[in-house]
Amino acid sequence: MTIAPLPTGLGVRTRPLDDPGRLLDLLPDDRNPLSWVRGADGLVGWGEVARITVTGPDRFADADAWWSSFTEKLDVRDEVGTPGSGPVAFASFTFADGSPGSVLVVPRVLVARRDGVAWITEFSHGDGPSAVRAVSPVRPSGTLRFADGLLPVAGYRRAVAEAVRRMRAGELDKAALAHDLLAAGDAPLDARFLLGGLARRYPTCWSYSVDGLVGATPEMLVRRTAGTVASRVLAGTIWPGEGDDLPGQLLGSAKDRHEHALAVDSLAAALRPLCTELTVPQTPSVIALPNVSHLASDVHGTLDPRTPASLLQLAAAVHPTAAVGGTPRDAAIALIAELEGMDRGRYAGPVGWVDGNGDGELGIALRCAQLDGPVARLFAGCGIVADSDPDTEVREAAAKMVAMRDALEDADVPPARA
Repeated sequence: MTIAPLPTGLGVRTRPLDDPGRLLDLLPDDRNPLSWVRGADGLVGWGEVARITVTGPDRFADADAWWSSFTEKLDVRDEVGTPGSGPVAFASFTFADGSPGSVLVVPRVLVARRDGVAWITEFSHGDGPSAVRAVSPVRPSGTLRFADGLLPVAGYRRAVAEAVRRMRAGELDKAALAHDLLAAGDAPLDARFLLGGLARRYPTCWSYSVDGLVGATPEMLVRRTAGTVASRVLAGTIWPGEGDDLPGQLLGSAKDRHEHALAVDSLAAALRPLCTELTVPQTPSVIALPNVSHLASDVHGTLDPRTPASLLQLAAAVHPTAAVGGTPRDAAIALIAELEGMDRGRYAGPVGWVDGNGDGELGIALRCAQLDGPVARLFAGCGIVADSDPDTEVREAAAKMVAMRDALEDADVPPARA
C-alpha cells in the first residue's frame, strides 16, 4: 500500500453552480484528467489532494478503510447534499489480485451535474478555494502507428481455441479472454481528445479517465445510492454485418443467452447476502451501440440496513463477475492468467467514483486504453463458452476495438472553453 503525504488542515466545500456547459470541456491539460461522464451528466476533476495505491486480494478493503479515515478528518461544508457532493475520490482497480496499480485519487477541484443540477467541490488548506485552471486547446493524436501488444491477434485466437477445448472437456463453463494492441504517436497523447471522441460516439456509455486509464463503458458493475444497489450486466454480443435483425438474432442465440445467464447468476449470487431484496430480470433486453449490440439485464436491490455495504465493499463482493472473469470464478481466473500470459492491469477492473457516504458508481473498465506518454495500450475481449468459435471471437474483439481506434484517430476536435 502506498499513500501520498497528506496536507494538514484540509477543508472541502461544495456549492451550487450555474450551468457549466459541457463537462469535458472544463478539463485543463493535466497529465491525468479525471472523468466519469454520461451524456450531459457526470463528474470531472483535476489537481490532486491525495491518493492511495493498493495491491492484493484486500485492495478494496484497504482502499475503503483509507477513504473512510480520510473523509472523517475533513472539515466539510456541503451546500448541495446529493450523492457525488462533498469529498469524492475517483477509483480504478486492477482486474487481478496480484496486479499493481489500483488507485483512489482525490481531485482538488471537481465539477459535476445530475438532472440539471450542477455543483463544484473545492479543497483548500485554509487559504481560500482552489483556482479553476485555464483550459488549453485539445491536442489531436496526429499520425498513429499500430503494433502488436503483449498478446497479438494470432495468440488470442490460439488462447480462445484452447479455452474452448477445455470447456468442452468439462473443466469450466466460461472465461472472458482479452488481447491488447499498441498505438504510438509522435507526441504525448491528450486524454481529453480521446474522451471527447468517445463521448460523441457513445453518449449512452460512461466516458472515464482515472490515472491514465481512458475509456467508455456501457456496463455498470455497481451503483450505490442511499441504501440501494443497482447493476447493469452485459454479456452476449453481436455486431453490424452479422445480419439484418441483430436484436432478434441476439435474443435467439442459445450461445449468447447461456453466456449472459452465467454473468447474471454470478452477480446475483454475490449481491444476495448483502441485500434484503434483489430483483433480477428473467429475460434480458438488447442495448445497441454504434459498433456492437449486447444482451443486458438491470439488477436492483435494497442493502441490508443492519450492515449496509459501502460501494467499495460491494465491489469486493462482486468483482470479477462472470461477464469479465468466468465461471467457476477461480478456475476462470487461473485460465485467463495462463492463456493470456499478460498483465491486464486495470482493464476489466472496476472504475468510477465514491463519495464520503460510501455512495457512488463503479463501471467495468471496458473499451479502454492505458495512456503512457505517446503510447496507448488498447484492450478488447470476449466471453468464451464451449460453443464459441475462435474466428468469430477474433472478429468480435476487433469490433469492440473499433471504439478506441476511432476515438484516437478522430479528426473532429471540439473547441475548448477558455
